[in-house]
Amino acid sequence: MATVTVQSEYRDLPLESLVESPANPRRTFDEEALTELANSIRAQGILSPLLVRPLGEQTYEIVAGARRYRAAQLAGLDYAPVRIVELTDAQALETGIVENLQRRDVHPLEEAQGFRALLNLEYSVEQIGAKTAKSPAYITARLKLTELAPAVAEAFTKDQIALGHALLLAKLPSAQQQEALAACFQEQLANGKAKPILLPVSHLRQWIERNILLDLAAAPFSKEDAALLPKAGSCLECPKRTGHNAVLFAELSRVDRCSDPQCYGAKVEAHIKVTIAAKPKLVQISTAYGQPKDGSAAIPRNKYVPLRDGKPEKHQRDWPEYKTCRYMTEAIVTEGTEKGETYKVCANPECPVHHPKRQHQRNHADAAFKAEQEKRRHEEALAQATGLRVLKAIGEAVPVRLMKRDLLFVVARLTAMLDERRIAVLIRQHGMGKPKDGDAPAKLLAAFLPKAEESRLGRILVETAILLSMHNQNDAAKILRDAAHAYKLDVDAISASVKQEFAAKEKGKAAKTATPKAVAKQQPKAAKKPVAA
Repeated sequence: MATVTVQSEYRDLPLESLVESPANPRRTFDEEALTELANSIRAQGILSPLLVRPLGEQTYEIVAGARRYRAAQLAGLDYAPVRIVELTDAQALETGIVENLQRRDVHPLEEAQGFRALLNLEYSVEQIGAKTAKSPAYITARLKLTELAPAVAEAFTKDQIALGHALLLAKLPSAQQQEALAACFQEQLANGKAKPILLPVSHLRQWIERNILLDLAAAPFSKEDAALLPKAGSCLECPKRTGHNAVLFAELSRVDRCSDPQCYGAKVEAHIKVTIAAKPKLVQISTAYGQPKDGSAAIPRNKYVPLRDGKPEKHQRDWPEYKTCRYMTEAIVTEGTEKGETYKVCANPECPVHHPKRQHQRNHADAAFKAEQEKRRHEEALAQATGLRVLKAIGEAVPVRLMKRDLLFVVARLTAMLDERRIAVLIRQHGMGKPKDGDAPAKLLAAFLPKAEESRLGRILVETAILLSMHNQNDAAKILRDAAHAYKLDVDAISASVKQEFAAKEKGKAAKTATPKAVAKQQPKAAKKPVAA
């Protein structure tokens, strides 16, 4: 770090002998502000001398004061007051940067570039703070602005986004900044033309937490393993982890998260590969709906039964998921959600405990089994109906806050992650009709969304988030209850209402079945005809 300890000389110099420094961190000059300064100079002159250093006999480089120099030219001055100092290149750079950083009208991106230049001069963050009267947190956040992707930096320079947006975007890897930049805007129709409207910083913060940041606590791989993905190293030392820099990510969630989804996904794949290599007999399973990809070794979800942990509730005691068998084995998820997680499963189709349907096919006379299956179907239908009713109540409680373009963008992204079964739930919940012959449910949903009002999109957004959270049926009830609690809904009351409706339907069915028999019993016998005399 250079230290300026030189003598100075004050003089009036002709403007034609002055040249601007190529190292000046200020790159943009507001024309309107320059005109105002020029008018002030015409009236009062240049009140603060320019700081210059000699380059030759008749040439001087402006170390600080380029804006006053340009305004003096606009004002038509021939001379300007200057302070001449002998400075080395390093001293001139340091002095110019510090002087410009103390100005109030410097653009934040130029300020950040100035901080970066001081770091390159071996200043510490604390020393920069002492020079500029800024806190370490302020300087650290500003320094990240120098890592903005070119398109984002351009939008910021042109004031298309605010400082708050830029500070949030700068915390993301370059690959994610472009996608997050699009989330800053919403198109609105004005005079028949689409016009981008800048959304609040709070919206961008929520979008980043939902779409970019990944919870490291839920990661299936070891965060301490630097050898898992050598080019990425350990998560504990990664600067892209929010917990690595609490000052920088103070505005985001306090949960320790990864801000690089691509790196996170690569570590999950590496973890799966290492785990399978260590345990060649490990069963591979898919949690996705539909058939696995061609050539995949993963068993589809309808060919295995995941075994549940914990104590079952009273009505679940006879469920196979809570029972063990001799075919029970360890499996790893290689496709779908929860990739990299390991579970205990039964994948043997001959298992009488976890695949009882096959036994039913071999023994149609098993009335007890049929009754048990009917009971279970009833319980599952009741649970599903209750869940749908709770989901609908939550949707109706969602307030309209986000703008339509934003809602449509987020909803379209999230619903694209749903499988057909869950899409069918949304279609039924919102009365979208039935898909045409040969059309996928997703096509019907995609056609419905752009026509939906903001309140409807808000409902679908929350409902989709809930459906995506249900990785399997084990946690569906808890997720719905938690969501209902957030919207202050009484799940028990909804459940009781659904049970009453089911009981009424069953009573009606029983009445219809019993009616013909009752009528036959109540029908009077025909009178015997009198015998002819």
